[in-house]
Amino acid sequence: MTPTWNQTRVTEFMLLGFSHGQPFLFVLFLVVYLVTLLGNFAILALVSLDPHLHNPMYFFLSHLSFLDICYSSVTVPKILSNVLRSQATISYCGCLAQMFFLMACAGAECALLAVMAYDRYAAICQPLHYAHTMSWGVCTVAAAGCWLWGMLDSAVHTLLASKLSFCGAARLQHIFCDAPPLLRAACSNTHPVEVALHAASVFVGLSPFLFVIISYLRILAAVLGMPVASGLHKAFSTCSAHLLVVTLYFVTANLNYNRPSTGYSPVADTVVSALYCIVTPMLNPLIYSLRNQEVQRALQKALQVQPSLCCFPLTTG
Repeated sequence: MTPTWNQTRVTEFMLLGFSHGQPFLFVLFLVVYLVTLLGNFAILALVSLDPHLHNPMYFFLSHLSFLDICYSSVTVPKILSNVLRSQATISYCGCLAQMFFLMACAGAECALLAVMAYDRYAAICQPLHYAHTMSWGVCTVAAAGCWLWGMLDSAVHTLLASKLSFCGAARLQHIFCDAPPLLRAACSNTHPVEVALHAASVFVGLSPFLFVIISYLRILAAVLGMPVASGLHKAFSTCSAHLLVVTLYFVTANLNYNRPSTGYSPVADTVVSALYCIVTPMLNPLIYSLRNQEVQRALQKALQVQPSLCCFPLTTG
């Protein structure tokens, strides 16, 4: 016999991860969002306008910036609309849509960071074959594959989450919709969703991370064998920013989807999720711009004010 549950049709979720009515939180999230948009749109503009940045490394960086804009835009505007309300809510369909786009961005970014690591490996370890290995056709297919990979992975999770049932008032101990809080709030069988999350943690999260680590170990071995100190410094300068981004992203992502079943803290859950989905997209363009001399030069060139635009010669009759 099929088990029966005291189920009601859910039309919206209450989000309980907020401290309601606090203007400080509204200002904080707004500032983070604006900095995220400004930094990532600046990267997109620089890569588009500066011919010196028309190469595979910055092609993938522009995709990372666009991903980060999408990341923030999936969650922060809804957070801003909820943080000053007496009761933060999100509709059922809106929750599933938010979860779909959030996990699509997560899967795509994991794959993209792995592709960016391979690009650096090919540039440093195989410079003579780099133009062929990372041709524009290969780069386009790789970028499209990252987006498709993320969407397919997210579609599976969203479809499974849509089969969950919720009893009574549907309350999520979170500030936005994601798979872990939905699992905790469900009163039906969550095993298929949990299996899918663990599988995704291995194939979508852990595998790209291991690929990145292997790529950088080979880069390190190649760099240590360089006889010229300037080549050593340039290689580390190029890769250090990417490695910092990768470490920050994968560590917070792993914590977000693979917490221990005991000792769960809603506050820690909210903080980790904010780092993973909100703070990291803000830091990415800052890290790349501060650690990358080519981006700095492109920015300085873009900010230069031409004398002919600001000075007008005086004429006499």
